[in-house]
Amino acid sequence: MQGKRLIQAQVLVAGGGPVGMLVAAELASYGVDTVLLEPRTEVSDQPKATTLHARAVQSLARRGHLPGPPPPSYTAEPTTRAFHFAGLPGLTITAPPDEPEPVLKYTQAALEHHLEARARAAGARILRGHRLTDAVQDAEGVRVMAEGPEGPEHFRAGYLVGADGARSTVRARAGIESDTFPATVSALAGTVTLADPGALPKGWHRTPRGWIVAKRDGNRTHLRTLNCAGAHPDRQRPVTLEELRREVAHIAGRDIAMHSPRWLSRFSDFARLARTFGRDRVFLVGDAAHVHFPIGGQGLSTGVLDALNLSWKLALAVRGAAGPALLSGYDAERRPLARRVLDGTLAQLALMRPGHEAEALRTVFAGLLAEEGGSGHLSGLISAQDTVLPDPTGAGGPAAGMFLGNIALSTPDGDTDVIRLLHDGRPLLLLLGEKADGHREKARAWAGILRTVEVRPTPGVPYEAALLRPDGHLAWVPGDGCLRDVLTAYFGPGTPAG
Repeated sequence: MQGKRLIQAQVLVAGGGPVGMLVAAELASYGVDTVLLEPRTEVSDQPKATTLHARAVQSLARRGHLPGPPPPSYTAEPTTRAFHFAGLPGLTITAPPDEPEPVLKYTQAALEHHLEARARAAGARILRGHRLTDAVQDAEGVRVMAEGPEGPEHFRAGYLVGADGARSTVRARAGIESDTFPATVSALAGTVTLADPGALPKGWHRTPRGWIVAKRDGNRTHLRTLNCAGAHPDRQRPVTLEELRREVAHIAGRDIAMHSPRWLSRFSDFARLARTFGRDRVFLVGDAAHVHFPIGGQGLSTGVLDALNLSWKLALAVRGAAGPALLSGYDAERRPLARRVLDGTLAQLALMRPGHEAEALRTVFAGLLAEEGGSGHLSGLISAQDTVLPDPTGAGGPAAGMFLGNIALSTPDGDTDVIRLLHDGRPLLLLLGEKADGHREKARAWAGILRTVEVRPTPGVPYEAALLRPDGHLAWVPGDGCLRDVLTAYFGPGTPAG
């Protein structure tokens, strides 16, 4: 691969949407020399994702990436927000006390701006106007070719992260195959001005011929349509205002005048799940790894959780402080959860199809939503708050893999909480009981990796000690397993005490 110049980095990220920018911000904050390539020269204002769900919001807060000014304190009571399941009202998402709000409305463009600023501030090199065209792995890393504003450029990196979307070049060049599910429906999206805004009120509109979702933005209206009669024969054909007008009229059963279109596009329920999220020195995050029908607003949140799961592991690997199976744990932890999201969106689409069977299912699910509210399976499916990760060590104890809530903690240095203690991104060893010195001694070889904090006895914390991963999940609590075994599995042998 020949290029005009050679640019070297420890990690190269392909794709600068919010997920790629988050990976770059995370890696750079850990001191990893990171380069990000993004074909677009500026952030697109095209309306896309607008929702971050509870577990993604909570995880961003723990890493200090949550957009907006930090609140002086989170509410001491649970916070509940209304949501939907397959267009059915009645679902509620509830966040525990002392956590951020459970459904954050924030546009994808604004989130990309926010995370790009954080990535640049942390030292990541963001190269806009650069499109990755080829990537080849060898024993020492990855060689990458990109097309830049002045022609071809040559890069060399220890690792490559593909955040380059559904048509990922990284996935193709790495030879990662996918399980795919063909399109069965046709959907349109666009922003228009309605001649009579009252002709199509905001909200979800269902008829025997399909669905229309209308959202107001000042004097303009964002429209999405769903037609379950079949997939469009030409997925790449540009959408015109006349096609959108005809489709809205067909579904609504009446003409609705509209003009001044922007951001017209078509989409479908085509779904893809990569068969692995990592191969050797190449990893996939976000749409490069999984694509699904955009019902429930889970795509952006799933990508955010991918990025936060991978980044600390990759940073430790770059530093030579990762256990032998730490990086492979990314695929083992995130791929089943992405499959769960895909299955959930397929189920929602089944409920949205016309027909007597689907109508009966909708009646049943409406009852389930009314009964379970914000604490049941469907709420967990959307919010990801019921996620428990597998314990890769087998020695993590009874709570390993669970997400530790934001508990107020009292330390010799003052009052704090779990969110603030995780801001620096290091694994966190909390010592809460009389055996603190014993646990501290067992962890001494990893003192350069861990942040160890002694905490006064705390209501609601049933452990005498806890090892917390940077992504907020528990890696170990006292039980049958040995703390040293868990630390070795996650972070290698450590530094022997001298």
